[in-house]
Parts: sequence; C-alpha cells; structure tokens
Amino acid sequence: MEDRVSGPKLVLVFTGKRKSGKDYVTDLIQNRLGTDVCCVLRLSGPLKHQYAQEHGLDLEQLLGPGLYKEQYRADMIQWGETRRRQDPGFFCRLATRGAWQPVWVVSDARRLSDLQWFWSEFPQQTQSVRVQSSEKTRKQRGWSFSTGVDDAESECGLDSGVEFDWIITNEADAPSLEEQLQPILKLAEVVTLNTEGFSLQQRLMGDSHLTL
Repeated sequence: MEDRVSGPKLVLVFTGKRKSGKDYVTDLIQNRLGTDVCCVLRLSGPLKHQYAQEHGLDLEQLLGPGLYKEQYRADMIQWGETRRRQDPGFFCRLATRGAWQPVWVVSDARRLSDLQWFWSEFPQQTQSVRVQSSEKTRKQRGWSFSTGVDDAESECGLDSGVEFDWIITNEADAPSLEEQLQPILKLAEVVTLNTEGFSLQQRLMGDSHLTL
C-alpha cells in the first residue's frame, strides 16, 4: 500500500459541465490504470456525508435520487457555500482523506477554489483537465438548462480564467477518447514507474487499447 504521508505522484483534477462526461472519462482512466494505482475522488460525496452527519439525516436517502434529497437541497447548498467561505479547502481535505494510491483523479472540481487548493497542496503533482461537449451532445445525454443550477457558480465558475493542462473533447466526431487519453496515461506511467510493488509500464504494454 502506498504511504499516504508521501502524498500522490500525480493529481488529475477534472472539470466540465453537466453531462459532459466527466465521470465516464475518469472511470475509464481508473479502469485503465487499475484501482491499486488510481483512485477516483468525488468532492460532492463528502459534502453530503458531512451534511447528513451534522444534521442527523439518512445518508443513503440523501445520496439517492428521491424526494428526500430534494427537500434538503436548498439548505444543503447554502450550508456547503458557508463552509467553503469559512474554509475553501474543507471538502477537498475530506475527499482526499485516506487516499493512498499514487494517482488521484478528482472527478468533479466545480470552483476555482477547488483547483487552487490542489495547486497549493500539491503544486508539482497537480494537472487540470477540462472535459467539454457541445450543448447539442449534452442534450442528447439528457441535459436541460435549469435556472439556479446551470447559471450558478458550481457550473460556471471554471468557464473562463483557467488555462487547463489538458482538454478532452467528448464528442462523436472528435478524436477517440483512447487517442486523447494516451498522453495522460503516459504521464501516469512516467510518474509511477518507481512506485514500489508494481510496474505500470508492464501493465500498459500488455494492452495498447482502452476498452471504451
């Protein structure tokens, strides 16, 4: 097991609009690298966990799609924003607690403060990745504009002002995800070659294609 004290070798912080395919792309990377090398960290999970704990709520229902979550949604958002104002790195620390793999993939950064926290804590390891899709494609995946959600900071906070290290275009007529992800997978190979107990290079050489 990787020594948590030594920190990650690579942190890939993903951002993107709803239905752009962030989860799909980040799950592909984890499947490609393996769970002993790569963990996927979701910043939204700790928010709900902490909110449920502090308010004595049913976490399973809060994580689900039902009406239970909806009756707490507005208060939960407000509570989350208050926490971020008090401590911008609060949910980032919760999400990374216990992570031991050499490659961390953060699947859902939504605010500049999220990126700033990782840049500050892991300045040499952090790479930012934007997943983008057209509105037409996102609508085909079930997206529709929702006032108060799609025009809020959680959706628009990273639309400008950030020069991303990588941009992944998740469209049918774009280069394949296999092709676009190869440089990122190669980077993961390079930074983890010296990790004790496995050779990522051998794993990557064993299968030259992503399973999409």
